[in-house]
Amino acid sequence: MNLLNILDQFQKFDGDAIERIEYTSRRFFLNKISTKVAAAAAPAIIAGSMNKAYAQSSEAVDVLKFALTLEYLENEFYNIGNKTAGLIPDMYKPVFAQIEKHELAHVKFLEAALGVTPPFRDKPTFDFTVGGTYKAFTDFDTFVFLSHAFEDTGVRAYKGQAGTLIKDPQILEYALQVHSVEARHASISRKILAKIRNSKSIKSWITLDEGSPAPVYKGSNSEATIVQGGVNLLDLDLAGIPDTGSLRYKAATEAFDEILTKDETLAIAIPFIKM
Repeated sequence: MNLLNILDQFQKFDGDAIERIEYTSRRFFLNKISTKVAAAAAPAIIAGSMNKAYAQSSEAVDVLKFALTLEYLENEFYNIGNKTAGLIPDMYKPVFAQIEKHELAHVKFLEAALGVTPPFRDKPTFDFTVGGTYKAFTDFDTFVFLSHAFEDTGVRAYKGQAGTLIKDPQILEYALQVHSVEARHASISRKILAKIRNSKSIKSWITLDEGSPAPVYKGSNSEATIVQGGVNLLDLDLAGIPDTGSLRYKAATEAFDEILTKDETLAIAIPFIKM
């Protein structure tokens, strides 16, 4: 994370933003603390300034709380997985270690934006085995399977809340930045799952509403949708895609992702939360 570049971006959309970030001038970061400390502090500093500088509607706060629950789930999942001896093969350890770092940054960012401090966390207790249904941390295939399901859920869930944040454009921008990183996580998890299962049917992207668990890919806005903005994609000139069999239909569904509603997302997450 290049903190100085982030500060530059703040200045671009709000010339006064830097003044509202307490003790975060370039001179302070360069002279008072090390680059490593600055990088570690960045999520909280930036989120804190966002909280102070931009009014948050009650709807936006609800979305941030919802997002924080998902990030708690993902961060704890990778934290346990990375600490479990013998679970992740050496060749994949750097991948999941990096994903955990991203998820921790998302957690700290959202906590700071909401003004949440560790003693007052409303963090759920998770059971990634769902009462023994999944061998989450004793079988690498299951671990990667759950990883790809959580990440695909996160991508669709963040997208599903974009409409709610339309009146809070700055928060929407930050949510979309997290969303794009979740999409990268989903892509690499799907690629690893395809490799360890030696399956050509699992791609880095979603085809139709194929996939398991089914609720991640179906829902009220199925991933098999071919109508976007009132336009049937099959009516377009999809040059280079043969109009044979289901190739064009599959390609049309792969080109767009669909949303999951908040209720649909929670229905997927709740089995992993101890009540």
